[in-house]
Order: sequence, then structure tokens, then C-alpha cells
Amino acid sequence: MEPQIATRPARTQRAQGPIGPVFTVLLLAPILSEVLYGGTRLSTIFVLVPEILTWGCGALLIRECVHAWGKGWVSMLSLGMALAVAEEWLIQQTSIAPFVAGPAYGRVWGVNWIYFLWAVGYQSVWVVLVPVQLTELVFPERRNSAWLKRRGRIIAAIAFVLGCRAAWYGWTQRARVKIFHMPPYSPPMFYLGIGAAMVVALILIAYALPNRRSEGPDAPPARLVGTAFFLLGAPWAAFVILGWGTGIRVAPLGIVLTAGVLWAAITFFLAWRWTSAPNGNDQHRFAVVFGGVLACSIGGFVVFRVGGALPIDWIGKAVFDSAALGWLMAVRRNISRSTA
Repeated sequence: MEPQIATRPARTQRAQGPIGPVFTVLLLAPILSEVLYGGTRLSTIFVLVPEILTWGCGALLIRECVHAWGKGWVSMLSLGMALAVAEEWLIQQTSIAPFVAGPAYGRVWGVNWIYFLWAVGYQSVWVVLVPVQLTELVFPERRNSAWLKRRGRIIAAIAFVLGCRAAWYGWTQRARVKIFHMPPYSPPMFYLGIGAAMVVALILIAYALPNRRSEGPDAPPARLVGTAFFLLGAPWAAFVILGWGTGIRVAPLGIVLTAGVLWAAITFFLAWRWTSAPNGNDQHRFAVVFGGVLACSIGGFVVFRVGGALPIDWIGKAVFDSAALGWLMAVRRNISRSTA
């Protein structure tokens, strides 16, 4: 399922320009990963602004780097993991700070390991891979071209830094103190150094990875692909509840972490195998996206049920999710017409 060469006239591409894809990915990154999931709820929808600056600009800059380097989705995944590590260790520091809800299951050596494993997988996929893939499906004529010029990249980078600063201050210095009545968190410099080293390493890996071309056996039908990624994605979306301070214990920490890593490895292998299939097309690409979005939505309802939510937030999540699924059906119809 490598990007295909656009077939629309060049005049149409120039007339439409990059504005549509840019604003689409800026909005989709936080909406898919936070609003549809339920991390950002109707009662706290105002935090969508800094999330657009961090998640949206982060996903946009990652997409532009991957395009400029001539890489594929595996490099994008590595950069998404770098963004997740930056969020968890350097920006909001939620994987190394004591949890506000109580003692975290799996907190060892000052790291919330289960939560960190979930966050790296969730944020790299639902913040970066799924929004970028969906945007390229909505704007197929812009799939193989850059969306930003030099000035745009500079503006996006500045906005990203400002968003990171706002997210850091809003959570570590304000929300933890004013809402959860905990002291501001200041991690040891050694931990910040480890986080920065992981970010740099993942960026270098993304740059060095080769771009695998179509080869091997054909992928299954698109519906089967979408179903598989839904079944793999929904449990991961709900996996976060094990890392909360809710008292849930299902198995010793080592077993849970090993099972989580194996689950992620199986998902990666299937994606790597099927996206390299010669018969991969936009129907398969959409199936992956739709399965991922549906998994995010369903997993978020499980999180709501276990973690609790206001009635207005239940209503808001149902409305947002229904509207998103309706829009995805419209995207699917457009893809079907284009394929036909």
C-alpha cells in the first residue's frame, strides 16, 4: 500500500494547494487521538487548542520529514514514537511523574512502565500514523508532494514549541496543583537526559530505515484487514486502565509488559506484511484507518466506564464519535468512486 502517483491534472493540484491537507492533519491528530477517544472531553474541550499545537504540528512536521527523506510508514512510526517519548518524559512527563489518581500499577525506578508502554504505542499510531494516512486519503492528489514550504515548516516548528511549553505548564504546574492538589513535579535531570537520548535515537533510526517496496504475497480483502486492526487496536486503546492507580491487577508486572510488547509486535508484523503486498490499494488503506478509529472509539468507552465520566461527557463522546464515523463513511464512498 505504498503511496500511488496522483492522476489529477497538475492545474487542479496547484489550484487546491497545500492548505487543505495542512489544516486537516492539524485537526485530525488531536480529534482522533483525544476527542474521539475521550481523553479530551466536552467539559474540557478548551484544551484542544494546545493539543492542536503539540499533536497537530507534531504530526504535520513528522509527515514532512518522512516525505523529505523519501521514507515510508515505518520511519513515520519511529518518529511518532519519538514524539510520544518527548510527551511522556519531557513535556507533560506523565510516564515518570507519580500518578494523580493513586499509586500506579507497574511504577518501578520512577517510571510508570505499563502506562509508558501504552502511551508510546497509542500516541505513535493514533496521533501520527492514522491522522496522516487519513489526510492522504482525503487529498490523494497531494499524497506525494510536500505540504509545507520552508516558511511553513518554521511556523509549524515554532507553534509546536509554544504548544509544548503550554502543555508542560498547564499540566505539571497548574492542573496537578489546582485540580489534584499535588505539588508541582520536577523530574531529576538524569531522567530528562534519558528521555532526550531516546528521542534522538528514534529520530536517527527513522532516518536510517529503508523504505520497503511492494513484495511478497497479496494482502487479504480490505474488510478482513480493517477487522483485524480493530480487534488488535481496541484492547490497546483500553490497555491504559491497567496503568492507572485504580487498583486493577491482572498479573505480575513482567507478564503484563511482555504480553503488551508481543501484542504490539504482532500488530506491527501484520501491518508491515500487508502494506507491502502488491495488491494493496486505497481500499486497504482506508480499512486500516477505519479499523483504528473504531478501535479508538470503542476503547475510549471502556476507559469512560472504568475511569468515570460526567453525563455531559458521555453525550459529547457519543455525538463526536457518531459524527466522525458518518464522515468516514463519506470518505469511503469517495474512495470507492475513485477506485471504480
